[in-house]
Amino acid sequence: MILRKATTADLPQFAPIFQAIVAAGETYAYPEDLSNAEIGGLWLEGPPGRCVMAVDSEGTVLGSARMGPNRPGRGAHIATASFMVAPAAQGRGIGRRLGEEAVRWAREKGYSGMQFNAVVETNRAAVHLWQSLGFAVMTTIPEAFAHPTLGRVGLHVMYQALPSGDADRVARTAGRQE
Repeated sequence: MILRKATTADLPQFAPIFQAIVAAGETYAYPEDLSNAEIGGLWLEGPPGRCVMAVDSEGTVLGSARMGPNRPGRGAHIATASFMVAPAAQGRGIGRRLGEEAVRWAREKGYSGMQFNAVVETNRAAVHLWQSLGFAVMTTIPEAFAHPTLGRVGLHVMYQALPSGDADRVARTAGRQE
């Protein structure tokens, strides 16, 4: 598996992955009727963040991660990230590799921590993965996600401190391209 910078040329392969995951209704609250261009606008994170695609040796998109500041301005020292792995490629370590890359990138860029704002509590594989990568559940918002079969379930806010982060540098450069 190769991780590389995402481009708009990836949308024809990535959009069906995004649509399948959103349509399943178990992990993301995005609308289901988005065009490829709208998906690109939501997912293809630009500077100061980034978006990567996980591809196999033939260039087939297996998954993606987007990462960047959690909030602008006074919140720009904390990173966030989102991840999607193609349903057919799940269980092969792609999510772990994308998660490791997001944490590595956030440390390299000097963020002082990384926050996931909305991890569905019933997504046990993701919760376990993020905990194994050093994230902790800070709180759970009850009934914040409308699961298609389980009804309303909680959303975890997860966090990891990145002690090597340089929060001042991140705050100064968050609005600029690097």
